[in-house]
Amino acid sequence: MRTTVGIIGAGPAGLLLARLLHNAGIDSVVLEARDRAYVERRQRAGILEQGSVDVLRAAGAGERMDREGLRHDGIELRFAGRRHRVDFPALTGGRSVMVYAQTEVCKDLIALQLKEGGPLLFQAEALAVEGADGDSPRVRFRYEGGEDVLECEYVVGCDGFWGVSRKAVPAGLSRVFERTYPFGWLGILADVAPSHDELVYARHDRGFALLSMRSPSVTRLYLQVPEGTDAEDWADERIWDELERRFETADGWQLARGPITSKSVTPMRSYVHEPMRHGRLFLAGDAAHIVPPTGAKGLNLAVGDVVTFARALTHQQETGSGELLDAYSETCLRRVWQAERFSYEMTTLLHRAPDATPFDDRIQLARLERLTTSRAAETDLADGYTGFPLG
Repeated sequence: MRTTVGIIGAGPAGLLLARLLHNAGIDSVVLEARDRAYVERRQRAGILEQGSVDVLRAAGAGERMDREGLRHDGIELRFAGRRHRVDFPALTGGRSVMVYAQTEVCKDLIALQLKEGGPLLFQAEALAVEGADGDSPRVRFRYEGGEDVLECEYVVGCDGFWGVSRKAVPAGLSRVFERTYPFGWLGILADVAPSHDELVYARHDRGFALLSMRSPSVTRLYLQVPEGTDAEDWADERIWDELERRFETADGWQLARGPITSKSVTPMRSYVHEPMRHGRLFLAGDAAHIVPPTGAKGLNLAVGDVVTFARALTHQQETGSGELLDAYSETCLRRVWQAERFSYEMTTLLHRAPDATPFDDRIQLARLERLTTSRAAETDLADGYTGFPLG
């Protein structure tokens, strides 16, 4: 099998890249280790930056998003029993975000790819990327009981942290930057209408809490818990009681309860692999970087990566110049590190470390006080949340 771009992974990054290349007249093949049902139900991110929304619309994948997604023009910060709304459009010149789950993005892009695009092979497990430093890289993969080879001009690894793509970068060329946080998020889905019409980020002495949503009838909620927590150790009633404590306000706001349909614990870490390119192998999304979810940046960073690659390859095809492809890693990493900074600042602003001192607590409260009284500080948060420029 032969193609121009071999894409490993049919998450939102790989699927969007295939769509962008198709629209540019460049052929590709997508290899996905899991089956379609798994990809379409895998719960991950739910917030799309303005830039990601614009890209999906321009790619022809925004119709259902615009019909069913929930546009949000702000978030609410809570601390010391107080509530403060951050108005995104007023601070950013009109930008907002969209609540639309990654699962739904994948469903839309899969349907388009199967209808109009190139081959999308499910249960096709990539085994290795070979020859990345030459002119004809290959992807060895297992499919329908046998091994096959996909010959490419370029390979884009969108196969996540545990995939094979990053392993094809020689260890001597790799630089890794990471931080592991001593807490995680206990996340639940509940069949109850959200108790607020925008996301609520709460800083509390007992730990962080987040109120989010998946639809007008499904609420997504998170609690900061110690690293290594087992979700099954938390009974449903205990979860609701703890959420109520952390969201409490002086004005008597109430949290609506409902049946919990799923619960899991997400570890918190920051990770960046440099470079994001080796020869004709390009890393995108979680294969190259991970952010704690506090800043809602993971999916959006992946969008930025594949937009950068698609623009660069289109430029090379149209002009013969590889200048933008050569700059891929540097271009992406500028945005990645800004997102890492923003996510780190949001995480340390709102989470209470296990060894926090009274001084640390006062610093957190002072930072939040600054955000709620300084338009400049509030604008910086709004700019970061709604998204840094793509490419």
